[in-house]
Amino acid sequence: MAARTGQQFLDRLRKTSRTVWLGDERVDDVTAHPELAGAAHTLAGVFDRQHQYPEECLIPDPETGEPINISHMLPRSVEDLKRRNRGLSRISEATVGLMGRTPDYMNVKFACFSARHAIWAGADQGNEEGAQNLVQFQRRLAREDISLTHTIIQPTIDKATDLRIVGNRVTLHKVGETATGIVVRGARILATLAPFADEIAVYPGLPIPADAIAYALAFAIPVDTPGLIFLCRDSASAPGAHPFDRPLSSRFDEQDAFVIFDDVEVPRERVFLDGRVDIYNGIRNTGIMENLTNQTTIRAVTKLEFAYGLATRMAEAINDQSPATQEMLGELLSYLEVARSAVLLSAEHGRDVGDGVWFPDPRPLVPMRSLLADWFPRVAEIITLIGSHNLLATPSRRQLDNAGLRPLLDEFLHGANGVDAEARAGLFRIAWDFVGSGLGGRNLLYERFYLTSASRNRITAHATNSDRSRADALVDSILAAGSPPADR
Repeated sequence: MAARTGQQFLDRLRKTSRTVWLGDERVDDVTAHPELAGAAHTLAGVFDRQHQYPEECLIPDPETGEPINISHMLPRSVEDLKRRNRGLSRISEATVGLMGRTPDYMNVKFACFSARHAIWAGADQGNEEGAQNLVQFQRRLAREDISLTHTIIQPTIDKATDLRIVGNRVTLHKVGETATGIVVRGARILATLAPFADEIAVYPGLPIPADAIAYALAFAIPVDTPGLIFLCRDSASAPGAHPFDRPLSSRFDEQDAFVIFDDVEVPRERVFLDGRVDIYNGIRNTGIMENLTNQTTIRAVTKLEFAYGLATRMAEAINDQSPATQEMLGELLSYLEVARSAVLLSAEHGRDVGDGVWFPDPRPLVPMRSLLADWFPRVAEIITLIGSHNLLATPSRRQLDNAGLRPLLDEFLHGANGVDAEARAGLFRIAWDFVGSGLGGRNLLYERFYLTSASRNRITAHATNSDRSRADALVDSILAAGSPPADR
């Protein structure tokens, strides 16, 4: 099998029995459930998009020649990095950047892991079998065009003790072995995209203590594996709503799930890591951070450009030319161009990381991990300020279609410069769904924390900045200038 179509994606979802709970209901068919169907069909459109733009979104499998999604690429040049960026950007347009976990998100991660599988094997090659399992999984991920979710963070139980992990029986851990694999028990958060995934991956997140051997796990299993349970958060979708009334939440609620592993057996060939804390804590050295941040910054560029376009059109609809609004629009444009520049620069200065594989330069991308978490709350604030009370004066589709009401709406709720009532309502309904609906609130939370918090990322950026030579030299040059001359 090569790159799938949207129909093939939906067919597989229908055929896969999974334990997904939404509210008090176990969902049998996620493609038909009123609170999940909108996102399922939107994701089908993401799969179709790769066939609509094959030159940008598809590449030949290096071994079979079949077309696979460009997010599986192992880049081998700066031009490959640029090409991958173009494909990822095209994919992000399908959801205007509002879905953070379209399948390309995980595809890029596992392509990175596979490219650096030697790190997974360990310096002593003691985990060679696990590393080869990972390589084989990545090939299947690409060739079967699997929709993959993940869960990498332990649930918060007690912040005073959580970081110790050992003895915390809530956190996912190994509890036994069978003749064909290992048995794991515990829970993790959050599996975004879980109802629409074919498989789920577990792999290293934050570092763990040296004695947390049972917790040093990485694997991938089908979502219908016995004992695997997904508890979805309350839906932010708009079941039954007309797309005009809820243009974003009727389509883009990708869902998030709390994952319970109730004595789940993981086949040996699906295990990538079992008990090697040293390897677990060294996975950041694979280049995962720059590849992940590259993909998600491209997605953020699309979302920022959408937000800038929306805010500009809102201001134009009511002829708001005030200096305050013009400044806020300029602020949105600044965020957009800085993010775009980071993507461009990281590819232009990509580097060979070994074995002929090229990764993006991390330096322009590292700041994005904290900046985006700060910017998106401000983006929402700007759209709220520009929209003001107009966000709440938006007739519905049925009201606009009512023969008695429409003449009055055209008379009293039109915009400036020929913008009619329907066009004005459409713009401000999009804006409300972006900042004021349940989806808007969920997406704001997501943007603030999915890369961990802005403060943690700033601390990490400073702590891991190993090359301060030029900064030190500049300070030393001024210190030297103020020092007394040496004795002659």
